[in-house]
Amino acid sequence: MSGQTHSYTVQTIWTGDQEGPAKTYKTYSRDHLIRIKGKPDLPGSADPGFRGDPSRHNPEDLLVASLSACHMLWYLHLCTVNGIAVHAYTDDATALMEETEDGGGRFTSVTLNPHVRISPAHMKELALTLHGQAHAKCFIANSVNFPVSHRPEITIES
Repeated sequence: MSGQTHSYTVQTIWTGDQEGPAKTYKTYSRDHLIRIKGKPDLPGSADPGFRGDPSRHNPEDLLVASLSACHMLWYLHLCTVNGIAVHAYTDDATALMEETEDGGGRFTSVTLNPHVRISPAHMKELALTLHGQAHAKCFIANSVNFPVSHRPEITIES
C-alpha cells in the first residue's frame, strides 16, 4: 500500500470568547475545543505555565500522547504478527521542551517507557527488539524533528 495518502480534518474552536475578547495577554482565556467529526470533543487549553487551564488537554500533552499511542499501536501489530501475546501495555512517556529567548520553544526529546507483559516466555528477546521496529514504522515519530527514544520493560505473563 505504499504511496497511499490519508487526510485528516480537525476543527479547533476558541471557546474563550465566552469570557470576552482577547485584548491583553494576561486576561484572555486559552480555552478551546478540538472537534473531529464523529468523535467526542477534546477540551483544550494552554499549558498551565502559559496561563492555561490545568484541567484541559494542552497541545504539548497531545503531541506526547500521539507519539506514545502510535508506538503502542505499531508494537501491538508487530507482536501479533510475530506470535507474541500482549497481556498488558502501559507507557509512562516523558518529554522535554525548552523555551527560547524570543518566547517560542521546541521539544528537545521524548522518551517512551513502555511496560509490557507478554507470553510466551521464550519470545522475550524478540518482544524487546520489536520496539525498534515499532519506532521505525511510527508515522508520528517519523514526522518530528527531535529524538524519540524508548526504554521498554518486558515481563512475562504468569
